[in-house]
Amino acid sequence: MDAVGSEPISRGLAAAFPDRAVKRLTGVGPSWNGANETVGVVFVDGDRAFLKVAVTDESRRIARERAVLRYVDAHDLVPVPEVLAADPNGNPPHLATAPAPGRGLLDAYAAASDEERERLLRRVGAALAALHADRFPDHGEIVGSGRETGTAVDGREVAESDPPTGLSIEFAPWTDVLLATVERTREIGTSERLAGHYDAVTDCVRANRDLLDGAPAALLHGDVTKPNLFAAAEANRTGTNEATAARGPGIAPIDWELSHVGDPARDLVRAEDQLLNGFDSTGPDRFAAALRGGYRERAGGLPDGFERRRPVYEVVRVLGRSGFVDQWATYLDEPVDAVVERADAALRARFDAV
Repeated sequence: MDAVGSEPISRGLAAAFPDRAVKRLTGVGPSWNGANETVGVVFVDGDRAFLKVAVTDESRRIARERAVLRYVDAHDLVPVPEVLAADPNGNPPHLATAPAPGRGLLDAYAAASDEERERLLRRVGAALAALHADRFPDHGEIVGSGRETGTAVDGREVAESDPPTGLSIEFAPWTDVLLATVERTREIGTSERLAGHYDAVTDCVRANRDLLDGAPAALLHGDVTKPNLFAAAEANRTGTNEATAARGPGIAPIDWELSHVGDPARDLVRAEDQLLNGFDSTGPDRFAAALRGGYRERAGGLPDGFERRRPVYEVVRVLGRSGFVDQWATYLDEPVDAVVERADAALRARFDAV
């Protein structure tokens, strides 16, 4: 599907690819993030790329994503697309990447049998576990490139490269980092109909500080959903280098702008919800078991404290409904008022489980 470039996209293209002739722009599939515009780019010579521009960038999403893509690629955590150009301080802030390796999970999953879906979900679970194996001394917000590295890099010689392949992290207690992710959800949300949900969720998170702050600290993707994952063919898995290809599950995540250092249980809860559940429906148990099974096989078990902290993270997940009720209403083909009422009921039910 061809796309029409907006004025910010035109400026981003000129900045990212000043010497390349563009043949056409293409759509990139579903996205409910109103803070970005993203297009596929087809060049006259046949090469392809993807360009993301930030309409607003109060939380430094472009700087974060560029830094994490470079970090994950440099240290072989999971396969990721190559960064072709990026300027977090540009007008507009923009990030251009090569295509991700593999087939989009959204299409692969839709065409798969139930057995094939279980295999795909096991691979996703294993990829999450591989990412979460990179542990840090504390939780924190990733704000750009720097010198901080996790346990996945321990014992390796890290070059004083330019640009650096480490991360710049503003360390803070996990509760405060989690609250910052709530504010980022508010920032990219598209509806104010349930604005009070943000305050209610914030109060719940603060009330559980003692439970949350003891969580392990790992590198999290922050938005594991089908449109953000690509799967290499099982017989021919490829990564960004041979080391990744040899040991990885062949799942390449994109869209790292919400990544942070936090509790791996939170990433797994969110992944399960976004991959398997509907607005107020739960996916088949066998699929959840496959996702967790792949995680266990790679990590040796689920994240420490998963079941204890899960109810709090399920409260936070309601914001993925309430912050986007207008788009959910269109997707479900239901009146907005009915969707609002159901989101309210979902939040109350999840509060009761904490």
